[in-house]
Amino acid sequence: MADTGQYDLDAYLDRIGWKGGRRADLDTLRGVHLAHALSLPFENLDPLRGTVPSLAPADLAAKMVHGRRGGYCYEHNTLLRLALEALGFRVTPLAGRVVLGAETPWSRPRTHTMLQVEVAGEAEPYLADVGFGAVGALLLPVPLVPGTESEGAGRRHRLAPLPHDGPPGLWQLETYDRGDGVWAGQYAFTREPFTAVDLEVFNWYVATHPRSPFTRRPYLQRTTAERHLALDGDRFTETLTDGTVSERTLTIEAQARRLVDEEFGIEVPEGLALLG
Repeated sequence: MADTGQYDLDAYLDRIGWKGGRRADLDTLRGVHLAHALSLPFENLDPLRGTVPSLAPADLAAKMVHGRRGGYCYEHNTLLRLALEALGFRVTPLAGRVVLGAETPWSRPRTHTMLQVEVAGEAEPYLADVGFGAVGALLLPVPLVPGTESEGAGRRHRLAPLPHDGPPGLWQLETYDRGDGVWAGQYAFTREPFTAVDLEVFNWYVATHPRSPFTRRPYLQRTTAERHLALDGDRFTETLTDGTVSERTLTIEAQARRLVDEEFGIEVPEGLALLG
């Protein structure tokens, strides 16, 4: 499902700082995935101001590659898909149900997207996802093999098959919480393929539904090699790689805009008030 019109691979790789190989192999997949995750912030400022983010290649490039902006899952993983396809990978979009805070792994609609990536020489495809806005999100792709644990870039993940009373073939991506010493679910999904047309509908729903958290308050994330930053409403949280957490509440609009500019590298759209 290649759709690379008006897409500049060189500019994207330069934006994320990837200087490595361009072969469609596992080293390139892992390297590009990690470079993207550590370079481009997660943010919902377009839905917050009543705009549905465009998933068109040229618009994504203008916003996230050439502009000082980030995006949420549909934007991040579409941008990554375009890059991987340009590099020669076969990529299939998937859709999942966020399980954080949910009653069951299938009680919410599919509002998250991720990617299945086939790699030459590998027996099984990989799960790639640079658009899950959470402190335990994937930094490296993981094999799409149920029960497999993966560790890399300081994080641990596993794919757990879910009980048989749910939809058949349902898996849950889990991250290991070093502080609590437990595995925590992130999202549940099957390997049913989706298309760009499906993602357009999901994207519109998440960006416009009045109950969507992305339409009600700023939600920003940024990950570096040393720390993870999050702005949820007026609460700013910094989590270091050793697990140390610090929080503070923002009360002044100018302070919030300066923090978003300096810490997240995001240019706030004109006319948008971060603190309401």
